[in-house]
Amino acid sequence: MIRTEKTAVMNFENALRGMRNPLSSWDRIDSFTDAEGCFVLGENDRALARRLCQAGSDHRKFIRQIFVSVDITAPLYWWKEYDTYKVGTVANSTSTMHKIHAKPFSLEDFSHDQMDGETLRQLQLTVDFLEALRQRYLAGKERRYWYDMIQLLPSSYNQMRTCTLNYENLRGIYNARREHKLDEWRAFCRWIESLPYAADLILPGGEGE
Repeated sequence: MIRTEKTAVMNFENALRGMRNPLSSWDRIDSFTDAEGCFVLGENDRALARRLCQAGSDHRKFIRQIFVSVDITAPLYWWKEYDTYKVGTVANSTSTMHKIHAKPFSLEDFSHDQMDGETLRQLQLTVDFLEALRQRYLAGKERRYWYDMIQLLPSSYNQMRTCTLNYENLRGIYNARREHKLDEWRAFCRWIESLPYAADLILPGGEGE
């Protein structure tokens, strides 16, 4: 299970202006912000941006200045792989260390969409035991029960993080993970495809090729 919420894409205008700095071709800028506040990529800028993106990372530096903020809720086993991409990204997570005892454990706190009936029953037993440990911890705040919860917690536990990335990060993720065996990665790549002008700036080859 993976969920992406509160997506915001920022700094298109500045990034595209910077794209034209090397040749001082600012007079060719034809992108604009419409009456509803949405950025519209002009055809001149689109053509140049696509050429630079296809020419290699040294030429597409401008997409590192297109920023994306998003809330991602995903299981710990997915976050473990996501952490490969920490360079150039920032994330603030909900705290397992400080808040694991703050609410009752339930099955919905865990990714279980691929489990068969027998495995799901085993997970439910673990969830029930975690809740019993939580109650013991709340009763006396004995540290051993807190440790029991932390060390027993399955990697299917869902954590939410607010992440800031850029289009270059996302291009690398998409190229490496779009055919990954984890459904979560394929779903995340579909979210990447939905971002503004992803076909031109993120996806391999660019639109129509």
